[in-house]
Amino acid sequence: MKTVADLLRASALPALETRILLTRVLGWRRTELITRDHEPLDAAAVGQFEALVKRRMHGEPIAQLVGSREFFGLDFDVTPDVLIPRPETELLVETGLAVIDGRESPRVLDLGTGTGAIAVALAFARDDAQVWAVERSEAALAVARRNAAKLLSPERAGGAIAFASSDWTEAIDPSLRFDLIVSNPPYIASDDPHLEQGDLRFEPRGALTDDADGLSAIRVIVQRAPFLLAPGGALWLEHGYDQAEAVRALLTERGLTEVRSATDLAGIERISGGVFAA
Repeated sequence: MKTVADLLRASALPALETRILLTRVLGWRRTELITRDHEPLDAAAVGQFEALVKRRMHGEPIAQLVGSREFFGLDFDVTPDVLIPRPETELLVETGLAVIDGRESPRVLDLGTGTGAIAVALAFARDDAQVWAVERSEAALAVARRNAAKLLSPERAGGAIAFASSDWTEAIDPSLRFDLIVSNPPYIASDDPHLEQGDLRFEPRGALTDDADGLSAIRVIVQRAPFLLAPGGALWLEHGYDQAEAVRALLTERGLTEVRSATDLAGIERISGGVFAA
């Protein structure tokens, strides 16, 4: 019978990916892959593992194969209906937390929530924050609701996240005013070759591209956000590696102040934002 050591030696995948799939199939902790690496494995488990390897070899994302991805220290459920949370998006959460630092019971709006990663991470880090999250895909919204239920306490001071099915701000009560609006909208241009490469091939196209120049969703959000921002509230957006200058121009033209961009760990201007003065 095969062992973990046998499967690690024979796998065509990188060792890290092989270990991730093995822990998923066997239900073991990663340390057990070392301490129990010569135990005979059940044939059914071996078959399940080998099937996952084949799917990965055909390009399916690891996050979809195992059904989860870590983001901001939290384990989010992932399906083919949602964009896979990525480490660079944590910058949007960190910046958002800085915006609402010192504000009592801040109101936060996440536009295009997908897995709910941004909204849930903000709600988890700020127990008193009142959080709204909007998503036009019903399938994605179901995933976001599931993640919120799994990761947030039902007794959190800010209450449950208010999820809404909507195209951007249309379902939001116009009388509400937010201290922070955040979004990771579809920003890849329709002709970008990356859409046909790697994990992106398996993620929902509508979460990746606006089927235009990559800025149309951002333009809509920038135009609408000031109507929902409280004085001194901020809008922050994730965007493409080469879009920072264009996004800053849109924010400035809309009358936001203190407009700037922030760089990710790779030194790329990953997010841009500004403040609504009044």
